[in-house]
Amino acid sequence: MLTPPSTRLAQGTFVSTPDLKESPRASVILVNYNGGKLLIRCLRSLQQECKQLDEIILVDNASIDGSVEEVEEAFPDVQVIHSEVNLGFGAGNNLGFQFSKGKYLAFLNPDAIVEPGWLEALIAALDADPQAGLATSKILLLNDPERINTCGNEIHCTGLTMCRGMGMDRNALPEMKEVNAISGAAFVIQRELFESLGGFDGTFFMYMEDTDLSWRAKLAGYRSIYVPTSIAHHDYSLRFGPNKTFYEECNRYQMLMKVLKWRTLMVMLPILLLAEWVTWGFVLLRQPNRLTNKLRAYAWIIHNWGSIMGRRRQVQALRHVRDRDLVAASTYRLAFEQTGNGLAARMAHFLFDPLFFILRQWALVFIWW
Repeated sequence: MLTPPSTRLAQGTFVSTPDLKESPRASVILVNYNGGKLLIRCLRSLQQECKQLDEIILVDNASIDGSVEEVEEAFPDVQVIHSEVNLGFGAGNNLGFQFSKGKYLAFLNPDAIVEPGWLEALIAALDADPQAGLATSKILLLNDPERINTCGNEIHCTGLTMCRGMGMDRNALPEMKEVNAISGAAFVIQRELFESLGGFDGTFFMYMEDTDLSWRAKLAGYRSIYVPTSIAHHDYSLRFGPNKTFYEECNRYQMLMKVLKWRTLMVMLPILLLAEWVTWGFVLLRQPNRLTNKLRAYAWIIHNWGSIMGRRRQVQALRHVRDRDLVAASTYRLAFEQTGNGLAARMAHFLFDPLFFILRQWALVFIWW
């Protein structure tokens, strides 16, 4: 069992604590950074959703927009944790966990709002299946509620992660089913499982934290399930910030090295090199002024090798599932259309889908561990 997650409190960090119930059913944890009016909308929807046996915890990552002060005035029942530094998504949620008491931990983005029954449906799904450790919502686009943002996430065999069902009609994907990964925007996990996994990987400042947590849970023998009757709306749009590729690639490399055996990575070297070709091509076409992001990711992995290997040993101690099962459950198809529609996406599918399919099948011929 891993050490429960901890996030060292920055000097000056303090907690605003309301009168809490002794044994809350669920702890709903949000991490805020300049959330503004979206955060207020989110909390209003939660107040209508949460019962007396639930608690709401807000971790504020050194916001400067006045949103946390507004929360403390308007929502006295919300427990607010102030951090003087921006801890990022994973470490911020781990900090919130330290102050939580619920049997279930619900994580929600502050730019999301929930429909009635959101939490009940997720908890009921976990209660009904002992092997279900995480449950995620049907997440619709806040600005286009007739379209899906994601219904769980798809993990490519190279660790690249995509929204499942992105852009589909809201009535699509109506069945509850196991998915590769939950979406960090709205999900519930058993408290004991979160503790045993060591929580989120706090070195993942942003992006991929949900995929990493889901893969570690699967390695430990637990399923991630999509619950279509649990509905949230997320203020999502595809954005390419100045450091997005750096964070995504750093975290993808770490996840692969932590979860998979070395011999699996050696067998999969051809498919991983093909993914490098694809990601380099994406950067050249979409972010030519940020080519150093990929190079910085390589340098970060080398510089932090010792720390990664320490976390790898902890993750491998969780193992109850074969690498073969992880690779076989992944997809060979990259959703190129999620980064831009048109001829380029169709040509990319035509060229790369067969290559990834063949290389994944070839790898599975050898991976029996």
